[in-house]
Amino acid sequence: MRITLSRIGFAMLFLLLATGLCFAQKKIKKQVVLSDREFWLQQMDKMVRPVLYDLSKDSLRIKMPQVTSNTSDNKAQRIQVQYLEVLGRVLSGIAPWLQLEGGSAAEKALRQEYRDMVLKGLANALDSNKKDFMRFDIAGQQLVDASFLSFAFVRAPWLWENLGKQEKDRLVNSIKTTRKFKPSFSNWLLFSAMNEAFLCKYGFEWDPMRVDYAMQQLEQWYVGDGLYSDGPVFAFDYYNSYVIHPYLASIIEIINKKNNVYSGLADKIKRRNERYAVIQERMINSDGTYPAVGRSIIYRGAAFHHLADMAWRKALPKQLSSAQVRGALTAVIKRTLESPTTYKNGWLTLGLYGDQPSICDSYNNQGSPYLCTSIFLPLGLSPEDSFWADAPQKWSSQKIWSGEDFPNDHSVDIR
Repeated sequence: MRITLSRIGFAMLFLLLATGLCFAQKKIKKQVVLSDREFWLQQMDKMVRPVLYDLSKDSLRIKMPQVTSNTSDNKAQRIQVQYLEVLGRVLSGIAPWLQLEGGSAAEKALRQEYRDMVLKGLANALDSNKKDFMRFDIAGQQLVDASFLSFAFVRAPWLWENLGKQEKDRLVNSIKTTRKFKPSFSNWLLFSAMNEAFLCKYGFEWDPMRVDYAMQQLEQWYVGDGLYSDGPVFAFDYYNSYVIHPYLASIIEIINKKNNVYSGLADKIKRRNERYAVIQERMINSDGTYPAVGRSIIYRGAAFHHLADMAWRKALPKQLSSAQVRGALTAVIKRTLESPTTYKNGWLTLGLYGDQPSICDSYNNQGSPYLCTSIFLPLGLSPEDSFWADAPQKWSSQKIWSGEDFPNDHSVDIR
């Protein structure tokens, strides 16, 4: 009987010790919490690595899925142009980070890896003997994405400075071939203008008329309160952010450095940029959602291209602190990328919240959603910048919908 009780007692003691040890181990084990910057870098790397790695290995055409909208207007052609589409969009979004120096040892190593991949990838894309060679003259859509590639070089002079002489010549000639395409009477005028601004910035022959036509016409399309009409008829969508405001801000800066011809317009554009940034920040709900309205909604976080661009250029209006903008954009990144169907085999699906084929437009292909990389523009700011270093702050929706007192909002007349 004693032996039995002893054995039982020993067994119970062992169980208690084991259980206690297990609990202790659980207490000791700490979950790694990423900083906002680390989280952004993690998400950027996850999103763009398949594109740039495969292109650097001359295998993008082999690996990239050939996906188009269910209502595609020209499936074969949309697939043909998706390679330049994904390249231009990815590079325009990560260009400021590629330009940056510094950061943690891990970040610097990651940046160097990406710089190497980008330079190798561009060499492949511009070499007609490579499998991943990209023509710029297949269809009008390539005017759009050549301009995003131009935007990347405008945002990151490092790219231009480190591109080989042969690749520079090929790039310039490729950009010029897009002049054959007549832009539609819409935000597309800015695509032509950006290509010319790129040529102007780096000292090549450029066409002032294409720039001036875009600048003058967009001025005619200004409708008030920081918003432009995308063509003759106003549409409530995100094209003021996808294209109009970021392009106008960059183009006018480049051209005014050349000849200051738009000095009178610069202040208007600056104040309109600020007003629209205020509107954009207020559109981000307390949970990171935002109104899913208008076309091209599968561009996900690119709905806030303008707000991210303003933060990166340190041009935010006084009403917006960099910390509250960081919080709002972080919430958008989390919300738009959290769905388990956001990626398929490592590639972005077509949708706003995961894979949503019916939300696509007829012109969408596998390269289209990568415009969402534009939300990562503030990674071009140093980790010591207030955007990253300041303590978290609530953004407007969080303050308002938690019952805090909050300043009212009024339209601004900037004609």
